[in-house]
Amino acid sequence: MEIVVKSLPFIQIILSVLLIVTILLQQTGDGLGGAFGGSSDGSSYHTRRGMEKFLFTTTIILGILFVLSTFFALII
Repeated sequence: MEIVVKSLPFIQIILSVLLIVTILLQQTGDGLGGAFGGSSDGSSYHTRRGMEKFLFTTTIILGILFVLSTFFALII
């Protein structure tokens, strides 16, 4: 149990860096107009494919793992 307690901060740092990288790698084609409700093509819905889908699911998984590691750190 002591090994887990000592390695948990490093695990959280690694998860947070990976989470930041996956969020920054995601791109939207809206530009600044998307922030104010506008869009260049008139429709904001599209199907994620390929690398975009992989980054999206990876971001969700990393977020869940980071939250779980934080709750675990609070418990112990």
